[in-house]
Amino acid sequence: MQLAPLFPIIHPILKSAFPRCLWTGDVNRREIALTFDDGPHNRHTLELLKVLDRTEIKASFFWLGCCVERYPEIAREICDRGHWICLHGYQHISFPKLKPQELKQSLEDTQKAISKACDLEPKLIRDVRPPNGFFTPQTLQLLKQWEYRPVMWSVVPEDWVRPGVSTVVSRVVQQTVNGSIIVLHDGYCGGEDVAAAAAKIIPLLLDKGYNFVSIEQLWQQVKN
Repeated sequence: MQLAPLFPIIHPILKSAFPRCLWTGDVNRREIALTFDDGPHNRHTLELLKVLDRTEIKASFFWLGCCVERYPEIAREICDRGHWICLHGYQHISFPKLKPQELKQSLEDTQKAISKACDLEPKLIRDVRPPNGFFTPQTLQLLKQWEYRPVMWSVVPEDWVRPGVSTVVSRVVQQTVNGSIIVLHDGYCGGEDVAAAAAKIIPLLLDKGYNFVSIEQLWQQVKN
């Protein structure tokens, strides 16, 4: 069963229930964030990077620590191009399934892997998106305690089930509004179509007058 039609309905409910997460940017600005989960991948991410280079768009990447360790040179290439780097856990395991110490270790190990690959200060890598979007109030409390920033999404085209590039593009374009955080996947699950989808999504949203910004820039909007 595909859940994509339900996400636009669920999103405002979750946003209201968990306001400490970043769900959207400023709805009064024509700015949106394009984000990618589950990478880096040695083929999907490199194909995507060509699209981002060609369109001169900066994106935000939520990485798995194990993938960063597997492809550190790709991680460095993305970072060197000025894209915003974030955390998705060391492995793709829902955070509520982990004990607090296991979750803490997962995030720290991912920070270390990114720091080593990209020559970044670990403390600067603190934006976190829970795998599968699953979290509990305790999860959020722990992230706050450890000084991480939870980041969610507002446009979820469910690309990981591979509904087809045209369907992914249509869902994204139809659902995107001011402040939207779009999530696509460039990892092993769903990444096969990510470059083709991004190549169509970006020009269409640019034509609609949207500017692409980083997750960091959206946080600054929320603070101001």
